[in-house]
Amino acid sequence: MSTLFQPYTLRDVTIPNRVWMPPMCQYSAAPEGPGTGAPGDWHFAHYAARAAGGTGLIVVEATAVSPEGRISPYDLGIWNDTQVEAFRRITRFLVSQGTVPAVQLAHAGRKASTERPWKGGAPAGPDAHGWQPVAPSAVAFDERHPVPDELSVEQIHEIVEQFRAAARRALAAGFEIAEIHGAHGYLINEFLSPHSNHRTDAYGGSYENRTRFALEVVDAVREEWPDDKPLFFRVSATEWLEESGWTPDDTVRFASELHAHGIDLLDVSTGGNASGVRIPTGPGYQVPFAARVRSETPMPVAAVGLITDAEQAEKIVANGEADAVLLGRELLRNPSWARHAARELGGEVHVPDQYHRSV
Repeated sequence: MSTLFQPYTLRDVTIPNRVWMPPMCQYSAAPEGPGTGAPGDWHFAHYAARAAGGTGLIVVEATAVSPEGRISPYDLGIWNDTQVEAFRRITRFLVSQGTVPAVQLAHAGRKASTERPWKGGAPAGPDAHGWQPVAPSAVAFDERHPVPDELSVEQIHEIVEQFRAAARRALAAGFEIAEIHGAHGYLINEFLSPHSNHRTDAYGGSYENRTRFALEVVDAVREEWPDDKPLFFRVSATEWLEESGWTPDDTVRFASELHAHGIDLLDVSTGGNASGVRIPTGPGYQVPFAARVRSETPMPVAAVGLITDAEQAEKIVANGEADAVLLGRELLRNPSWARHAARELGGEVHVPDQYHRSV
């Protein structure tokens, strides 16, 4: 019996298998007008295909808690009720296919207001629907990005409340799981890391101060998110910096604290907050960071990073390195990866009635 295709329960939500789809931005929402930030036909087709393909859990791409929290003007958002109604179309279909719908709540911080990747990803100015980014400190991500405005304490509190309101809307939109984006150099990650957080007040300096904002967001979201539904947190376990920066030791320590604050699973990635670093990529290169959190803390984990074939994914879960695997680009290449892997490993997934034939 394949471990990869065993169900997994967190709180009162049972996910039918351990093949999950991580958030991957599509940069395909309207940048202005009444439908700004709302999912459209592309988003429906994109997520529906992976659900029909047997994926157990789908985490909808980074969904901004405010207009200024988007990575690009073309990102999804969940700061108004028009967006909520548009998301309901997607969540209803995912549920109909046996897939658990999740959403990643995000704020891009100093990496906000950029062009779409296929347009070069440069900072977007006012003539391209852009805006001025904000951050813990007035430190640019790299030489291409503008220097962000440093957030005041009052503004920090406002963003915490934006996450709270986004959680309330995500529930109304039909999502069963919410994930807080604390990775890849976006706002929460910027606060966590001494590389990007140079503050000298209660939100900077010591480890306790740098984690304060993240824990305030977690507490606000957990207060809105029902007790019977899981809450995830995505973390960059290392910044791949040789000297200053967030470290794997920090991640292990933080994982235990997140668990105490009501986080049910840590989605373990790496990098994104420091430009120009060398990352030693290879098959499953981020899995050891997830495995360490799982072995040293009470926190369940999901692993991500160049997980591409069925046997590799099966071993990660069967060996106890992670409770589930997140397949990104592989699911872009093959929306039915889960069905193919189940056939190879002897597992079972939901197959739409329309795929059955009597001939």
